[in-house]
Amino acid sequence: MINFQNVSKRYNGYQALIDVNFKIIPQEFVSIVGRSGAGKSTVVKLLIAEDRPTSGRVTFGRYDVSKLKYRDLPELRRHIGTVFQDFRLLHSKNVYENVAFALEVAGRPEKDIDDLVKSVLDLVDLGSKGKNFVHELSGGEKQRVAIARAMVNRPDVIIADEPTGNLDPFNTLAIINLLTKINELGTTVILATHNKDIVNQLGRRVILLENGRLMRDEEKGKYSLS
Repeated sequence: MINFQNVSKRYNGYQALIDVNFKIIPQEFVSIVGRSGAGKSTVVKLLIAEDRPTSGRVTFGRYDVSKLKYRDLPELRRHIGTVFQDFRLLHSKNVYENVAFALEVAGRPEKDIDDLVKSVLDLVDLGSKGKNFVHELSGGEKQRVAIARAMVNRPDVIIADEPTGNLDPFNTLAIINLLTKINELGTTVILATHNKDIVNQLGRRVILLENGRLMRDEEKGKYSLS
C-alpha cells in the first residue's frame, strides 16, 4: 500500500530524511518513533503530499505521491485521514458541523452526510455531543472529534501525528484504544510519536528514526532511548 523508496528530504541545507526505505501493507498498525527532530513529521508531510522528497519515491497504492499534480491532491487525501496534536478544529462550528465540513466541501448529498457523521460520532463515543461547540469539550473529546473528522470519508489509512501530545494519561490511553479499535475494523493506522510508553504498550510494528535515518524496523518492537 505505502512504499518509501530511497527517500531523502532536505530543507535549506538541513537533511530531515536520509535514504529511508520501508513498506506498510493494508490493515497494519505501525508506530513511527524517534526523538523530536528525528524525521517523523517529515514522513507524515511526504505521505499526504504536503511536501515532496528531494530524492527517492513515495507511493500510496496507485498514486505516485512524489509526483502527484496539485489537482489530484484532493482525490489522494480522501484515502488518508490525518489527526494532529493540536486538533485543528473549527471553533465557530459545533461537533457535528466540524465532522460534516469535509463532506460538504466534497459535495456529498445531505442525506449521506447526515448518515456518515452520525455513524462516525457513534464510533468515537460522541453521539450525544453533536451540538456541543469546541470550547465545551475536554482535550480528549476534541481529539476524538478530530479522529471522527479524519474517519468520515472512510479512508484506507489514518495518520496520527503526535495525537496524544496535549493529553493527560487517561485521555492518552482512550485515544490509543480508539486508534486500535479503528485498526481492528480494517483501517491502516500510522502513529507518529515520541512516547515510548504508548509504543511499548501497543506491541505492534515499530519504525525508529534517528537524525533522519531509519535505524530499526521491527515487528512487535520496543522503543527505548539510549
